[in-house]
Amino acid sequence: MKQFRPYHFPPLTQVVANGRGDANASSSAAEDWQGAVADGYRQGQRDGYDAGLEQGRADGQSAGHAEGVARGYEEGRQQALAELEAMSKPLDAALRALKKMQTEFRNAQRTEVVDLVGKIARQVIRAELALQPTQMLNLVDEALAAMPPARDEVEVLLNPEELKRIQELDPKRAKKWKLLPDPSLAPGECRVKAGDHEVDAGCQGRLAACMEQVNEALTADLQNQAGGQSA
Repeated sequence: MKQFRPYHFPPLTQVVANGRGDANASSSAAEDWQGAVADGYRQGQRDGYDAGLEQGRADGQSAGHAEGVARGYEEGRQQALAELEAMSKPLDAALRALKKMQTEFRNAQRTEVVDLVGKIARQVIRAELALQPTQMLNLVDEALAAMPPARDEVEVLLNPEELKRIQELDPKRAKKWKLLPDPSLAPGECRVKAGDHEVDAGCQGRLAACMEQVNEALTADLQNQAGGQSA
């Protein structure tokens, strides 16, 4: 069985007094709580504003820095391109001048080679005709073979000195055609007449045709070399 202790209620005056004191304390606590809330709200506003301002400044600095870097890069790139273009102009001019000089040199070289070959060929022809002037009759045979057949007598015009030597060295072949002297013809030159046709059967015409072929061959070779170097 439980034991109970007797309870003594406090005096009524004390309860009343205590009630009044508690009411005053509650009112003061409520006022303090409201003030604290207001202070906290104001402090929160200030902290939020300061934090937002700081974040805005940071974001603005970051965006401004990125924009400044991009603008500076583009300006630097444009300036570099302009300087490079300005530097390339004299270089292009120098390259064009060099190519022109190379072309002129190749042309001069080709001309010199053709002239040299022509001089050598003429010397060889003169030496060969001086030793064997009857070779002029071979040229006459070749000229007649390229001409249409004619019933008229064939006339061969030659340099007087060469005609005399041919008649001395090969009189039999010399009687095959009508050989006539022509002082206007240089040694190694002759003209062949057969009816209405007349051709130049001399060495100069043949040499000129040969040198034209040499010139064309050298030109093609130089162009191929130039093409290979440019590639």
